[in-house]
Amino acid sequence: MSDSHLIRETAPAYVTKGGPRLTYEDYCRAPAGLRYELVEGDLRMTPSPSTIHQKISGRLEKVLREWVEGRELGEVYYAPTDVVLSEHNVVQPDILYITRERLGIIKEANIQGAPDLVVEILSPNSLEWDRVTKRHLYAKYGVREFWVADPEGRTIEVAALREGELATLQVYPVGATLVSPLLPGFQMPIDQVFR
Repeated sequence: MSDSHLIRETAPAYVTKGGPRLTYEDYCRAPAGLRYELVEGDLRMTPSPSTIHQKISGRLEKVLREWVEGRELGEVYYAPTDVVLSEHNVVQPDILYITRERLGIIKEANIQGAPDLVVEILSPNSLEWDRVTKRHLYAKYGVREFWVADPEGRTIEVAALREGELATLQVYPVGATLVSPLLPGFQMPIDQVFR
């Protein structure tokens, strides 16, 4: 019996610990056709997301894009888009937003610097990676707001940069309406995402 229906969102790390730290140049030489992220010089393969992940991502991106573009507030992008935070840190957030004032960080090949807002959608095998590793990295490089969508718990956590940390402001469950400190007036019913 084929097990092709099983979700395979695993993400092995290509361990370079103890060896030389990889750079953005090394990252660009990784085999084509696969998705990678580079964190503190360690290369990690990022698997293709599940269909549930993609549905949630599409819904979130659509609502955010319509809000931002309708008010000419900046630009919204979705994975895979390289965000080069430093020579040794390149990530591909699920969704990101850059304010109009900072559009200069958008280059033809990638984003050169921290987005204003990053959205990550949790997968069973990426919980610690998204909630801890990438959250710390986003805080370190100045991401102002961070949303964590949890398909299992059907919640979205909103965190804001406070004293160098992305501190949780609120976790919105189904039935609640998400608001964003970065986007005054923005409201999104959580039911719209997890329907």
